[in-house]
Amino acid sequence: MKISEFLRTNFKHFNAAALVDAAEGYKKHIDQGNKMMVTLAGAMSTAELGISLAEMIREGKIHAISCTGANLEEDIFNLVAHNYYERIPNYRDLTPQDEKDLLDRHMNRVTDTCIPEMEAMRRIENVVLKYWQKADAEGKSYFPHEFMYQILLSGELEQYYQIDPKDSWLLEAAKKNLPIVVPGWEDSTLGNIYASHVIKKDIKNVHTMRSGIEYMIYLADYYIKTAKEESPIGFFQIGGGIAGDFPICVVPMLHQDLQEENIPLWGYFCQISESTTSYGSFSGCIPNEKITWGKLSVDTPKFIIESDATIVAPLVFAMVLDK
Repeated sequence: MKISEFLRTNFKHFNAAALVDAAEGYKKHIDQGNKMMVTLAGAMSTAELGISLAEMIREGKIHAISCTGANLEEDIFNLVAHNYYERIPNYRDLTPQDEKDLLDRHMNRVTDTCIPEMEAMRRIENVVLKYWQKADAEGKSYFPHEFMYQILLSGELEQYYQIDPKDSWLLEAAKKNLPIVVPGWEDSTLGNIYASHVIKKDIKNVHTMRSGIEYMIYLADYYIKTAKEESPIGFFQIGGGIAGDFPICVVPMLHQDLQEENIPLWGYFCQISESTTSYGSFSGCIPNEKITWGKLSVDTPKFIIESDATIVAPLVFAMVLDK
């Protein structure tokens, strides 16, 4: 039995039914020739969402991505250091001293998975620093994702690959030059590292790295050209936080602040979230609240799947891919 057939047969009620409905809505949106933005919060790259996300990018089911700085860098960390990762199934039983022991070994824990500092963070730092400094010396500036695209497409990291490169979503995105926005990149590991090199004067101009405001301008340009001139854009949100909050606001900004005319609202909306429904939390608000902010219309297909995205997202993608 195909995965999609299994889901349609067994997932008939509650969150299970919401998953199927959202996937069918996603598929319909794409089949009509429309575009889709996917937003990544949490630690989805460390959860190896790249296995299914990369295939979605390859098959033309994703046309833009918004992600945290952590998700941007952690896909590439996994690409070059996977064999050095350690899984700790009993992480709930760790004592403070156990955690200190991990720190002393330079193993950074994300729930049940430890990312090795030297083989992941420092390996990428040693490569990307050259690209930061080259741009700095030439008086050029790039977005965080553009620097990642440069090092991936250079082939300089290929000697370190420890997973099948087809399972790296960032590598697939780089091949397609997929539009990416990375709001709040500064709070990522590489963001901290970049700041340290500016402080040490290894990089002379802090603006060698383009900013979050520039990302919003970049996104506004993409949205106008795509939604207004080509087709409506859907919004598939994994988790909450800035990865979703930032890009969804481009529509009301275009309408209310720029007074742009004939700009379509988001044409589809789905959020996978474990956040308890709350009217004081953006991550936990129901989709209809977004109507009042000029993000969604009364007729926008809207879905909420209240579950673990590490389980749900690959299943939705499997249905969209008709697996």
